[in-house]
Amino acid sequence: MKVVDFEGNELPSGEEGEIIISGPMLMKGYWNKPDETAEVLRDGWLYTGDIGYRDEDGYFFITERKKDIIIKGGENIAPREIEEVLFAHPKVSEAAVIGIQDPIYGEDIKAFVVLMPGERAEAGEIISYCAARLKTFKSPREVEFLDALPKSLVGKVLKKELRKRQEGWVTPRK
Repeated sequence: MKVVDFEGNELPSGEEGEIIISGPMLMKGYWNKPDETAEVLRDGWLYTGDIGYRDEDGYFFITERKKDIIIKGGENIAPREIEEVLFAHPKVSEAAVIGIQDPIYGEDIKAFVVLMPGERAEAGEIISYCAARLKTFKSPREVEFLDALPKSLVGKVLKKELRKRQEGWVTPRK
């Protein structure tokens, strides 16, 4: 196993990138899908689509899925970083962040927020809160308030369902 940047160069311990694996246990490819196989199997390595890092002791940690990364104006933005700031807001109970289409930047950031019971907030308040704690380009452009986030049976937020709420959204990169 190793962690590589988006060009396939190995990264040192502590730096985040895509986790790739190699060995005799790898699949030979997707059945009758040569293009998809070529995307994930390269030079004997399986590109997992998991973003993470290796610590100094050699342990690997997964922090994100590659398909969830937002690419805004050429910058790779991890939704989790923004979500952690949103979770720290005293009025926010739950939050999720996705990329939305943007004619200038390619993608921009939209936050879906569930407020604590009895709380009220405006989108501008949430955006300002993020802007004070993140680099400006990482602050959400839009905020949508929901009564609940869509979740799987095991409680995982279904970002695919949030993306479907966007008019004209094109399926994100793999």
